[in-house]
Amino acid sequence: MGPSVTFDDVRAAEARIRGLVRRTPVLTSSVLDERAGARLFFKCENFQKAGVFKARGAHNAVFALSEDEAAAGVLTHSSGNHGAALSLAARRRGIPAHIVVPEGASAAKVEAIRRYGGQVTFSPATLPGREAAAARIRGETGARLVHPYDDPLIIAGQGTAALELLAEVPGLEAVVAPVGGGGLLSGTALAAKGLDPRLRVFGAEPAGADDAARSLAAGRFIPQENPRTIADGLRTSLGQLTFPILRERLEGVLTVPEDEIVEAMRLAWQVMKIVIEPSSAVPLAALLGSGSPLRGRRVGVILSGGNVDLDRLPWIKA
Repeated sequence: MGPSVTFDDVRAAEARIRGLVRRTPVLTSSVLDERAGARLFFKCENFQKAGVFKARGAHNAVFALSEDEAAAGVLTHSSGNHGAALSLAARRRGIPAHIVVPEGASAAKVEAIRRYGGQVTFSPATLPGREAAAARIRGETGARLVHPYDDPLIIAGQGTAALELLAEVPGLEAVVAPVGGGGLLSGTALAAKGLDPRLRVFGAEPAGADDAARSLAAGRFIPQENPRTIADGLRTSLGQLTFPILRERLEGVLTVPEDEIVEAMRLAWQVMKIVIEPSSAVPLAALLGSGSPLRGRRVGVILSGGNVDLDRLPWIKA
């Protein structure tokens, strides 16, 4: 049985969201090239609408709905970035967005959800708690549930970042993206392999939240348990849709320790003069590590977002 999301779906998403999201810039840095021993091309989704790649999938999902489907609004559970992106897309279509947010989520990301018009409901931080709150709201409103990553329209939308990167930078040998639930990495793999089956696609993951690396090594889904990482966007498990896509198309998952994530984030701020969040720094950290398999290669790097709580920067001690 083939995947439930295809390269054609990514192409359709590209057409659907054109003009709704930004075509983000691709930046380079000779300093980071030297440190990585590779030629790096950074797709800067930190400059995307809502400050994160998730605007792509959210707009694809919201604008693919029929008028009848959209009327009751949309609903999701999210630690922040997907909720903000879905709120923005819903506002632009003129429909409600109900966002279930786990207690303890980043204050900056909750503020962004509200700024974009999302209606926030807090829930326990556990997945069952989030899902129960979402089910209650769905029963009350009839809103359409848009899963943060395990949704065909979300996956296809996220893949458009890689389509743009590969159109702008010919001759790439590999693409690296962070992996949490796997929506971005699945879309990236579909786009990259659809354009050039020889392209190598890698995920990058915190060592303290390495369910994707363990699942792919074992050949079976292993859920995330007690993730310990500053990269709050990468604490979720792979999904039923994303795992088979990655198992079929991924070269591997590179894992990195916390101190290297923080150092890579700080280095991007210092050297590239751009704001990225910890999840975005994970692929850079993997490429800067001594064990990187991509030295000497031309590598595309998806910088997933730039939504940082400026009062809680990881290199500032309390």
